Amino acid sequence: MLKGVNRQVIEISETECEYFERVLFFVKPECVNVSEGKLRERANVIAGKNDRPPMTKVVRNKIRAAVSLIAAAGAGAGVMALVTASLR
Repeated sequence: MLKGVNRQVIEISETECEYFERVLFFVKPECVNVSEGKLRERANVIAGKNDRPPMTKVVRNKIRAAVSLIAAAGAGAGVMALVTASLR
């Protein structure tokens, strides 16, 4: 555990994530008496389950989904227009 002047910090350098090299956790003052092993174990659990992609990918995927839905709705409207025109 790395000790700072006013805070204790736990550094996780093996994040198992392609985006992040290391993670720093600042220990709450009321949890300073908890064992280093327990703090490090909890930090590893938290660092391991945050495998979310960066926000740019999330936004790009939402935009792509919206464009796909709009294109599908347009295609459906076009097909309906052709069908109704051929029935007249």
